[in-house]
Amino acid sequence: MRYQISGKHIDIGEALQTHVKTELGGAVGKYAERPTDANVVFSKDAHEFVCEAVVHLSTGLTAQARAHATEIYAAFDGCCEKMEKQLRRYKRRLKDHHKDRAEPVETLIGSSYILAQESEHEDSEPDTLQPLIIAEMETKVPTLSVGEAVMQMELAGEQFLVFRNEGKNNVNVVYKRSDGNIGWIEP
Repeated sequence: MRYQISGKHIDIGEALQTHVKTELGGAVGKYAERPTDANVVFSKDAHEFVCEAVVHLSTGLTAQARAHATEIYAAFDGCCEKMEKQLRRYKRRLKDHHKDRAEPVETLIGSSYILAQESEHEDSEPDTLQPLIIAEMETKVPTLSVGEAVMQMELAGEQFLVFRNEGKNNVNVVYKRSDGNIGWIEP
C-alpha cells in the first residue's frame, strides 16, 4: 500500500509516519485484501490536532475517517479506530451479500462544477439564465450494484452518490433521506 502522510502547517516526524504506517496498515490489512493507497493529513484546529485519512481499495470503494484530539497521536488513533470500524462493517456486509468482486470497479470520467450562489439582494432579473461557473473538476462515476453504492456512500460519509448501475448500465443516484432512510433514483 502506498502512503501519503502530510501535515498542514505542521511538521510530521519520522516516528509519527512509522506509527501511521504500522497502525493503519494493520487495521486496513485485517479487513481489506488489496488496499491500493492511503492519504493521511494532519492539521491543527485551535488547540486540537485533526487527522483525516482516506483509503482507496482495489474494489473501487473509498473509506474515509476524521478525528480530533489534543494530542496528535490520539487524533490519529481515533481516526484509525473509525476507519477500522467502517472497514469491518463493509466486510461484514460483503459476507452477508455473499458477493466478492473479483475485478476492480469500472469508472467513467465526468465533470463536476461549482456554481456561484445567486445574490439575495438583487431584486432585478439576471442578464442570463446560465449560472456562473466558479470551478470545474474531473470526477469519477463508478459502476456498482445498488447495494455497493449504498455501502460506498456510507463509507464516504456523503449525503448522496452518483453511480452507474451495473445491472442496467444507466446512471443512478442513492441518497440519504431526512427520515433516515436511503433513497434511490433510477431514470
